[in-house]
Amino acid sequence: MKSIAPIDEAAVGGVGKKMIVLVQATVLTVGLNGRNEVLRELPIRLITMQSGLEAARSLKNEKVNSVISRWDLDDMPNGRFLKSLKAAKPHIPTIAFVRPGSINQEIAARSLGVSAVLAEDATDDLFRDTVANLLGLKGVFAIKAIAPAENIKELMRER
Repeated sequence: MKSIAPIDEAAVGGVGKKMIVLVQATVLTVGLNGRNEVLRELPIRLITMQSGLEAARSLKNEKVNSVISRWDLDDMPNGRFLKSLKAAKPHIPTIAFVRPGSINQEIAARSLGVSAVLAEDATDDLFRDTVANLLGLKGVFAIKAIAPAENIKELMRER
């Protein structure tokens, strides 16, 4: 799904800078706190939720192309949100964030059929690259800031 969406002025270098981005996908993140900020560089629309119940309700009204969630949410521990999601929408690409070193969580997530599993301490680059690969955005330019055309090569890097 491609659409046009405005980008937050703070995300593109400050007040007064305008930008239009061709959005390639809508991604729902659940329980990631500020971790999802690195994804703002990708041409995606982010919907951020902190609770599994809130995310489940939003999935009834929002069309999303992918879901990224912590395995243990405060209101839905032990992967309950991802289990419910995969039961209702088995083909939606999903990424599970598991506790670092938790083999049990990783095995459970992989057994569920998620598209990718990352440890909560994964680097920002690995996180962003995993999402870009999952959504077929490899080779799409990351958005860093708006500046005069002569600086554009410095401000954009290929993903």
